[in-house]
Amino acid sequence: MDTQNIIPDQSIALFVKNIMVFENKSNVETIIPFFADGYPGLLFHQTEAGLTIQPHGKKMPIIFLYGQTIKPITIDLNGPFKIIIFQFYPFVLRAFWEINPEDINDNCYDLNNRPGTKLNELITEILSSPTIQEKVIIISKFLISYFEQKRNKLDFSIKGVIQFIIDKKGTVPIKEIAKKEKLHIRTLERRFLKETGISAKQFAKIVQFQSSLTQLTTNDFREISEIVYTNGFSDQSHFIRVFKAFTGVTPHTFGKR
Repeated sequence: MDTQNIIPDQSIALFVKNIMVFENKSNVETIIPFFADGYPGLLFHQTEAGLTIQPHGKKMPIIFLYGQTIKPITIDLNGPFKIIIFQFYPFVLRAFWEINPEDINDNCYDLNNRPGTKLNELITEILSSPTIQEKVIIISKFLISYFEQKRNKLDFSIKGVIQFIIDKKGTVPIKEIAKKEKLHIRTLERRFLKETGISAKQFAKIVQFQSSLTQLTTNDFREISEIVYTNGFSDQSHFIRVFKAFTGVTPHTFGKR
């Protein structure tokens, strides 16, 4: 399987964090694991046998939105495929599609539910485009149309909080963020939950986990204690507890895979 990350064009960079591409030309079974990363998104797939989300056993439409992935999942496929995922900053779903983000945590949203989307035309155009680059451009234009209509509904204050948490790798206390933003902590928590579907504390924990996961998977450490303290965990037990909550296994077991 070939994978790549595409830096979003400037026209969508305000609300798209990253574009991931997965391709396989072989007639084999493929299982792609996904863990909490803090970002909802839009997924398009071009497959011969469809795409199934496990452990839900759910066969997915060709293009769909997904919410916060908190519990670990896998994407299961058979045969050749192309998958394109647009990762959104988590303040987008409510403004663009008038979805309560919390309603689709660990779940998906079929864009066919949106009146006037012209989804069949969009899918036909994407499928008929021969290259990944062309498909990405088509989906980007689709998203730009939402941005142009809905930009006034975006909560840019929460966008700033999200970016600050990312920059600090999830280690900054939420009360410090509230002070920086000149907001009462309960006001910040309420607005953050409303716009993203998770609390600011939960998002920070996910960002912290992802930083530790990257360090673990790239073998950028000599001892587990380096991961613990580099990523701001109070001790090794705290790190193991958080890691297991998001992956289902301990760091030691995960590292053996």
